[in-house]
Amino acid sequence: MGNPARKFSKGRRDRRRAQTFQLGLPGIVECPQCHEMKLAHRVCKSCGYYKNREVVSMEQK
Repeated sequence: MGNPARKFSKGRRDRRRAQTFQLGLPGIVECPQCHEMKLAHRVCKSCGYYKNREVVSMEQK
């Protein structure tokens, strides 16, 4: 079995490991009801609809 010729620095080691822990962007989609941007698979915060049904009643101002 091969051994490393010299010690990897902590910075080089951590830069290599950091590639696997990057966060992805959340799925942001347009609400089909009010056309506001919302997180996918969640109730719209502005109109209260999810899958073309009103789930949360929102007070009209």
